[in-house]
Amino acid sequence: MKTELLLSEEVQQYILDNLDKDLTKLAFKKSPFEGIEMSELLIQLESKKKSKTKLPTWFKTNNILFPRKLSIEQTSSEPCAAYKASLIQGNTLIDLTGGFGIDSFYFSQKIKTVLHCEMQEGLSKIVALNNQALGVDNIEYYTGDSLSYLNANNKDWDYIYVDPHRRNDAKEKVFFLSDCLPNVPEHLDLLFSRSSNILIKTSPLLDLQAGIGELKYVKSIHIVALNNEVKELLWILEKGYKENIELVAINITKEDTHVFSTVLEQEAISTFSIPLTYLYEPNAAILKTGKFDAVSQYFNLAKLHPLSHLYTSDTLVGFSGRRFKIEQVLPYNKQTGKEYLLNLKANVTTRNFPIKVEEIKKKWKMKDGGEVYLFFTTNLKDERIIILCSKL
Repeated sequence: MKTELLLSEEVQQYILDNLDKDLTKLAFKKSPFEGIEMSELLIQLESKKKSKTKLPTWFKTNNILFPRKLSIEQTSSEPCAAYKASLIQGNTLIDLTGGFGIDSFYFSQKIKTVLHCEMQEGLSKIVALNNQALGVDNIEYYTGDSLSYLNANNKDWDYIYVDPHRRNDAKEKVFFLSDCLPNVPEHLDLLFSRSSNILIKTSPLLDLQAGIGELKYVKSIHIVALNNEVKELLWILEKGYKENIELVAINITKEDTHVFSTVLEQEAISTFSIPLTYLYEPNAAILKTGKFDAVSQYFNLAKLHPLSHLYTSDTLVGFSGRRFKIEQVLPYNKQTGKEYLLNLKANVTTRNFPIKVEEIKKKWKMKDGGEVYLFFTTNLKDERIIILCSKL
């Protein structure tokens, strides 16, 4: 990639002027710049557009170069990277899978010296130039295989970070750590010979017990959701650690950050109740923990049913998820459907209910939206019920 030409004032202005243009139409035009192909301009336009929400700092900063959109898709969003950086401490960190450098950038805000490792020379150069534009001067760069670097350099690090590539040679998505590149379980001994602290980012689809089975010395697992969508799992490994594993569910939103913490091995006991005054729906990060009894105990809430994962109380409490005021509880049957559901505009959710949302809406000709929230679920008597709510 012709980095110097792409960073010229004329080209950067062209990119800004064409951000909102139809890229499929631009693709048939000739590049207005000598020495730069239209395909190279399209990469900048497409990736910059994709960064607007995910990476606002990079989008707004002048003289930023962008790689192909796949690198943007695979990188952490800024809120997730910032949370990740809040978990580490020390003076030195090596990022074994540097990529577009978002995580390294945020690590550099906490760590004195960061080494960004990247196999692709072009991408490594882009990251170095971008960090210069961002005013970062404590990140160093290595182009090549990071495991080979660890083998060849007998240097200790306060932290090792790795985000294994989750696609195989056929470019199919994989989820087990041993199927990713690098194969972290296979190289754990090497990693621990260079640092006592390892931070691993994995797919949100990785089963927690499967991950624990492949790793060792797991100290904590952080389930990170952004706007109620689980984006990544973070695994903190500490050499020699053999105590209980802390399980943290975090949901980051524009307004707030909700955190739920428990111990993976700790058993908890739920209390149960009929629907009371308030209803609580856990966020996606909490649901990923599978610790539904711990939620009841942690927030002092009663569950509606062992399998429903909805909670209730008479007194409103702070909660990591959505909260509702219960207006009415109805049995689910034909009469209720004809009287209350037919042609109703509402927000529909099902929990521990045999009929899917789309089937319910189709059967009763319901429309999405409005101020009414309906939860179709099962009570303690195994009866199908509808809980009519207003959102708090």
